[in-house]
Amino acid sequence: MSDFIHTFDWEGTSTDPNDEQFGDVVEPATTDTANEFDAVLVGEPYDGAIIGRKGASGGPSALREQLSGIKTHHFDAGPIESLGDLGDVANLENAEWVEEAQSLAHTAASKIHDESVFPVFLGGDNSLTYANAVHLLTEDASLGVINFDAHLDVREVRESPTSGTPYRQLFDSDLGGGLASYACVGVRHFETSTDYAEFVREEGGEIVTAEEVGEDSVSAIDTALKSMGDVDTVYVSVDLDVLDAAFAPGVSAPTPGGITTRELFRMLRLVASDPRVAGFEIVECAPSLDENELTAKAGARAIAHFLSTLGGGR
Repeated sequence: MSDFIHTFDWEGTSTDPNDEQFGDVVEPATTDTANEFDAVLVGEPYDGAIIGRKGASGGPSALREQLSGIKTHHFDAGPIESLGDLGDVANLENAEWVEEAQSLAHTAASKIHDESVFPVFLGGDNSLTYANAVHLLTEDASLGVINFDAHLDVREVRESPTSGTPYRQLFDSDLGGGLASYACVGVRHFETSTDYAEFVREEGGEIVTAEEVGEDSVSAIDTALKSMGDVDTVYVSVDLDVLDAAFAPGVSAPTPGGITTRELFRMLRLVASDPRVAGFEIVECAPSLDENELTAKAGARAIAHFLSTLGGGR
């Protein structure tokens, strides 16, 4: 049985032949052909670990639909031309418990990382971040994570993992000595407990608030990148609740005081140019909670901006 199922037919939405869109260039991929592309999309339709409002299982399809109609050209970097779609992780929607979902996602992500293919995971809830990144924890290479998020997501795992525990799981992992560096960018005041803020500080992590991003987004991302130190590999996660609720109402926990889409896009272009980046994800897109599709539109454009400078043009 395949680890992936193709669920979307890519097609541009414009009738103008000069309007090259992602729908015109994204091609179906398999694990055998994935390394022919600069990056591959991987859908993770699962929201069984959500602490707040559910709906993120519809994220992969909504993100693909919005991305298909976006033009491929970036004014500075030029067009994006090489992107494959592996499809959705098979059986994920039918997982009965979070550990099963994480296991299925981990198996799929491991095959991608083993082939040295660059994955773009389309979530899905934040619990799968652990599954997407844990394979990058090795004895030979240290791992750092830059997390764009309103919350730190370092809650203790009690009865079962949740969307609030992925980075605690990575810190606590026995693989490769656990997470070496962590930076949370866009985090909000009054959204995280003192205990968890202190945990991140004790682990040597960096906290960059939404206010700091608003003051100077370039300086904010420079701080996050500097906190990665000399780690060998960097994983990048975007929880769309990092955006102000006005820009992304369709998330599990929308709140005011977040960053703007323009700030997020600029920071993603800067972080994507770091050659150590080995994976990227968009999580917590819940289209059923956003009738105007603003959240999926923001998430799709975040993917486009990230890919425009990936690895400095790898």
